[in-house]
Amino acid sequence: MRRFFFALAALFICHLTFAQSDSAFIRQLADEILVRGKAYEQLRHLTKKIGPRLAGSPGMVKAEQWGAAEMKASGADQTILQECKVPHWVRGGKDEAVVTGKGVPARKLDVIALGNSIGAPKGGVQAQVIEVRSFDELDKRAAEVKGKIVFYNYHFKSQFVRTFQAYSDAVAYRGQGPSRAAKHGAVGVIIRSMSHSTDNIPHTGSTRYDSAYAKIPAIAVGLQDADWLSQTLQSGKTLNMRITTHGYFLPDTTGHNVIGELKGSLYPDEIITIGGHLDSWDNCEGAHDDGAGCVQTLEVLRAFKALNYRPQRTIRFVLFANEENGLRGGSKYAEEAVAKKEKHIFALESDAGGFTPRGFGFTASDDQYKKLMQWLPLVAPYGCSEWVRGGGGADIGPLNRSLGTPMASLNPDSQRYFDFHHARNDVFEAVNKRELDLGAVNMAALIYLVDRYGL
Repeated sequence: MRRFFFALAALFICHLTFAQSDSAFIRQLADEILVRGKAYEQLRHLTKKIGPRLAGSPGMVKAEQWGAAEMKASGADQTILQECKVPHWVRGGKDEAVVTGKGVPARKLDVIALGNSIGAPKGGVQAQVIEVRSFDELDKRAAEVKGKIVFYNYHFKSQFVRTFQAYSDAVAYRGQGPSRAAKHGAVGVIIRSMSHSTDNIPHTGSTRYDSAYAKIPAIAVGLQDADWLSQTLQSGKTLNMRITTHGYFLPDTTGHNVIGELKGSLYPDEIITIGGHLDSWDNCEGAHDDGAGCVQTLEVLRAFKALNYRPQRTIRFVLFANEENGLRGGSKYAEEAVAKKEKHIFALESDAGGFTPRGFGFTASDDQYKKLMQWLPLVAPYGCSEWVRGGGGADIGPLNRSLGTPMASLNPDSQRYFDFHHARNDVFEAVNKRELDLGAVNMAALIYLVDRYGL
């Protein structure tokens, strides 16, 4: 019995020593990033010197070259450009929408074409506007839709405290709206922007045409103009709108996932992935979406090397290609992992903006989640205290689906994210350095713990 208690005491002391050691190293990581971090200046260069970087564009090429150079400068053992074919959609010109009506002065709305949408015929599409607030209403009023422009006035639901729930609830109108309206004979679509901000800046984002129906021009409108349009229609006015768009596709072109790797010293065949997506929409600098996630990824690599940390497992730092309108980068990464029979034990993505970190969301087995939760006290002092089930990211999702890889998302405070998401105000100046750096601290701490103890 005495031996049992001695063994138990020894185990407790050993665990306490490890916890103290882990805490001390995470503190070193935090100090390195908060005092000597380079993420903010990297973000300045990415947004101001390179700017928009939609898949297939010259900005994409410049961003990939920059990313590869920064991986090397940050200390990657090797840097890989993983080739993948990406779509090449071009906006082609200035998107416009002008509203006219009897007794209503002509009004130009603040609009932007949805990503992947087609250009309007020469001279634009002109038709009467019909407002609907749901797909159910659209279907019930199908007989009224033919030859008209459908205005989807579906609001973000304010009662969702976690704003990504509001986005998930509303985004179907952007993705499916054009084809569902075309099914009933609509000639164009205008949607309320995916946001609950108070400004009038329109938000773009990908739409998906159903090949069974005609492809019609599709635009998003700023919230103030959306409210004006709705109020005017509700007052009984008949309104006509002329939509002018210019979008078109060029043939698929070559893009790359930019991968920096630190080789594992004990378990090199076990791979941990951390990353964000390098592409952005063409109407913005893509500072929060997802320049922040990219420079945080680079900062974790730099901090590990600055502290001479030698990982036990192979860590890959990935700047993914083409998340916004195709997900070709994340799909290619998973495809090659499957083909090479790689063992991916964990993946972490930052793609929710560079705001104050609040927690992580995990998609993992019960046993894995239980193990992760043991580390919460080590990370919580740096802001990420809300660890919840359910999380990951678009780019690492294919890994989870193909290989069952447990995955996680960095979850910053989300209240302001959809003020900037896919909009022209997603610029460098919208990002706070302290918040950006704290996100990198928490990412580094989690990756360190997974590397040290596995899952």
